[in-house]
Amino acid sequence: MDDKKRILVKFSGEALAGENGFGIDSKVLKFIAGEIKELISYGVEVGIVIGGGNIIRGVSAAAGGIIKRTSGDHMGMLATVINAIAMREALENVGVDVRVQSAIKMEAICETFIINRAKRHLEKGRVVIFAAGTGNPFFTTDTAATLRAVEIEADMIIKATKVDGVYNKDPNKFSDAKLLNKLSYEEALKDEIKVMDDTAVALAKSNSLPIVVCNMFKSGNLCKIINDDLSFCSIVKN
Repeated sequence: MDDKKRILVKFSGEALAGENGFGIDSKVLKFIAGEIKELISYGVEVGIVIGGGNIIRGVSAAAGGIIKRTSGDHMGMLATVINAIAMREALENVGVDVRVQSAIKMEAICETFIINRAKRHLEKGRVVIFAAGTGNPFFTTDTAATLRAVEIEADMIIKATKVDGVYNKDPNKFSDAKLLNKLSYEEALKDEIKVMDDTAVALAKSNSLPIVVCNMFKSGNLCKIINDDLSFCSIVKN
C-alpha cells in the first residue's frame, strides 16, 4: 500500500448471526475483529457501519400494520446500536481502540455522531463504528454507510457480503452466473444488479466514491483490497 487509506466497511446485521439466522454469533464477531485489526496494522483508518437485520428490520416490523413504518425504522436503528456495541467489545478484546458514534443521542451508551470528532478518532488510529443509521426513518443502512463514508472523506466504501462480489445473476440460483469485476454506477443501478440501494449508489456516484463488494468471510480479503488487489471482487466507480 503506497499511501495511507481511509475506508468505511459496511456489512449486514445478518452477517453477525452466522448460521443461526438471528442474534449475534461470537465466532463471527471474533473473525471480523481479527480482519479489522489486520487492516489497522497496515495503518488504515477504518470506519464501520453494521445493519440490524439480525435483530429486526424496520420494513418487516411495519409489515403487519400494527407498527408504523417510522417506529419500525427507529426500532431498526436501535438494533444497529446493539450490533455496534457488540462489535466494539470484540475489537477491544483484540486490542483495537474503538469509538461508537450514534446518529441518535444516547450519551450513557456511546458518543453522539459529530463529524469532526469522528475524523479526529480516525486520525488517531481508532476505529469508529457509526450506529443508528442516518438518524432518520426511510433510509437504509446502505445509505447511512455511504453518507458516513462521504462525510469522513473515505477513499472507498467496502460492502462486505457472503459472496465474492456482484454477479450478472443470482449465483445461488444459477451455476453460470458470472462475477462482474468492474461496473459503472449506471450499471450498478440496474434492477437485476443489486449492489446497494439506489439512494446509496446515487450518493456514491455524485461524490465519486468507489464501492468495492467482496466476500467478508474469506480471510485476508480486506487487506488485499487496501493493497490494490481487486481481481477477486467487484468495484463500482466512474
